[in-house]
Amino acid sequence: MFRTAAAVAATMIVTATALTACTKTDTGSETTLDDLRKAGTVTVAYANEAPYSFDADGQLTGGTIALHREVFRRLGVNELKGVKTDWGGLIPGLNAKRYDLVSAGMSITPERCGQAAFSVPEINYTTALMVQPGNPKHLTDMDSIKRSGAKMAAMTGAIEADYASELDIPDPMLVKDQQSGIDAVNSGRVDAFALTAVSLNYAKTHTPGLNVEVTQPFIAVIDGKPQNPAGATVFRKEDTSLRDAYNAEVKKILADRTEYMKILGPFGFTEENIPDPSLTTDRLCRGE
Repeated sequence: MFRTAAAVAATMIVTATALTACTKTDTGSETTLDDLRKAGTVTVAYANEAPYSFDADGQLTGGTIALHREVFRRLGVNELKGVKTDWGGLIPGLNAKRYDLVSAGMSITPERCGQAAFSVPEINYTTALMVQPGNPKHLTDMDSIKRSGAKMAAMTGAIEADYASELDIPDPMLVKDQQSGIDAVNSGRVDAFALTAVSLNYAKTHTPGLNVEVTQPFIAVIDGKPQNPAGATVFRKEDTSLRDAYNAEVKKILADRTEYMKILGPFGFTEENIPDPSLTTDRLCRGE
């Protein structure tokens, strides 16, 4: 798995099947910040996608994990536990109360907003393609995949899979996680793996012997409209007070570029990943 030079505190990792969130949601009511403070722990789901949230030698680390660790420390919750979950199961597991929130930099989309509640936008994205050495099919964006007839991979439930569907790209390979997509390119089973640029560049840099290339970042265009995805923390719809308490604290970090880079910079994020304040959760939930 990927390695990082960032120093990380020990964080407990547990399996989804072994865990139910120890909060008021076990009886169907709202999870509050007071509940988490009393427990001393917040439990997050992660999809093992570097550099957002991933397992490095038994320790949970990554940009969103570092952000959540800092925000909840400020909120009086000092321990963070992780539940590894396939990408497509993140929101279903959240609503099944296996964890308190999703820490995966998940893009805010209208469909997802119908299933869960999102924090303010925390990470702005561009897309890239991981391709064979030399990029023999000259792939540069999603449209080039369609024009060339190239075989692509995307993670099940990820926004890149949505792009493939909306652009009528035939028969994309849907994989359960980041590593499976990388393996599909590395083995020649697909011509390209579409994912966020920061993810693919981090993988290329931190995986010894990986003989692939990563294209320049691009912004996908669907029906003539440039897509502007932004990732956020995901909460259950009923957990509004917890989300609001979280938003109040994370906004302070988003407003301070130095603090943002101190937390996320060690994982390859740059100031370009800081969302513009005009980009709101409501706008993204409406598909704007």
